[in-house]
Amino acid sequence: MRILLVGAGGVGNAIAKIAARRDFFEAMIVSDYDLARAESTVAWIEERHGPQNGRFVAARIDASNPDDVASVARENNATHVMNAVEPKFVPTIFAGALAADANYLDMAMSLSEPHPVNPHEETNIKLGDDQFAQAADWERAGRLAVVGIGVEPGLSDVFARYAVDHLFSEVDELGTRDGANLVVRDEAGNEIFAPSFSIWTTIEECLNPPVVWEKDRGWYTTEPFSEPEVFHFPDGIGPVECVNVEHEEVLLMPRWLDAKRVTFKYGLGAEFIGILKTLHQLHLDSTLPVRVRSADGPVMVAPRDVVAAALPDPATIGPQMTGKTCAGVWVTGKGKDGNPREVYLYHVADNEWTMAEYESQCVVWQTAMNPVIALELLARGSWSGVGVLGPEAFDAKPFLDLMARTVAEGGYGQAWGLEERL
Repeated sequence: MRILLVGAGGVGNAIAKIAARRDFFEAMIVSDYDLARAESTVAWIEERHGPQNGRFVAARIDASNPDDVASVARENNATHVMNAVEPKFVPTIFAGALAADANYLDMAMSLSEPHPVNPHEETNIKLGDDQFAQAADWERAGRLAVVGIGVEPGLSDVFARYAVDHLFSEVDELGTRDGANLVVRDEAGNEIFAPSFSIWTTIEECLNPPVVWEKDRGWYTTEPFSEPEVFHFPDGIGPVECVNVEHEEVLLMPRWLDAKRVTFKYGLGAEFIGILKTLHQLHLDSTLPVRVRSADGPVMVAPRDVVAAALPDPATIGPQMTGKTCAGVWVTGKGKDGNPREVYLYHVADNEWTMAEYESQCVVWQTAMNPVIALELLARGSWSGVGVLGPEAFDAKPFLDLMARTVAEGGYGQAWGLEERL
């Protein structure tokens, strides 16, 4: 296996660092629009793990150009293209991978349109629709695209498949629940606003109308931040208020798993929700360029890109961050014995551990862990297929077993957990 990693930002950097401890691949080409950033990742790996003899190399890539993606993939004989950049680049990387006759993985799917979704508009496009519409092209090429294989979506979908197969005879709800007790402080020790994940992506998923799926109704949208609930997270995180957010799990799970209802709720907190609402009111969430004065004369800039540039890079805030983040799926229904059952399957990442082991903050590290596991399963033949498939299309047990083994070997921190809630 030869992997073209597109993007050496927070998550891409962590993917390469995690993969450096594994031996399932021949080479990883770490690419980025900023070649120096890709070279920095490779240098860190060589400093920490010694000379790699060409197993890790850096390259420059333009993720917005499918021809360039295909060219870099061909030049390096890539068998798999791992997309680790913002979801706005999914269409071009997706096309470039297929043109290069390579397999493909991503952690966020093609975006929904229009924004906001109009229930009376026949041209509504859901998350991932553009990719699933091309499934026949991937099948004819005999190639596989695994979409949404980060932590959420990704590990959450694996948990859902495991619950359906091994824990429940009938599922009422598959509810992804994400929460944390993370705090970021400045040098003086004051708590500051610094999102732990890409603010561009966070704005996209939090301000779009959330999607809910019900067996008798199909997919439908609600208002942003709707249906607040207090969810109790394990491992000392405790109660966090969670709200509906647009997310891929709701668009993926019903395609393969039998449940009466599928939801995604995110623990944002009142301050974060207030900031997002303010950005929306000021039109600073827009991706449409506006004319802005600059020292070199007028330029066209998207307001959302300005917000992202003004905030700290999530990849750099690890030393200022304390706490843990938790991702998982809350499942209700009937157990295999026919009695009511309620469980929460989850994974917790501790920022202190991820910084000590990988110099990666815990949110990006937890996201990066899962595509590395998926790539190893593909390399060893435990997962296989053609077309466009979500994580729940594969047997969950090999994934969770590999995670458990690598935790025991000291590579993946804390093992996944299962908490009975009844």
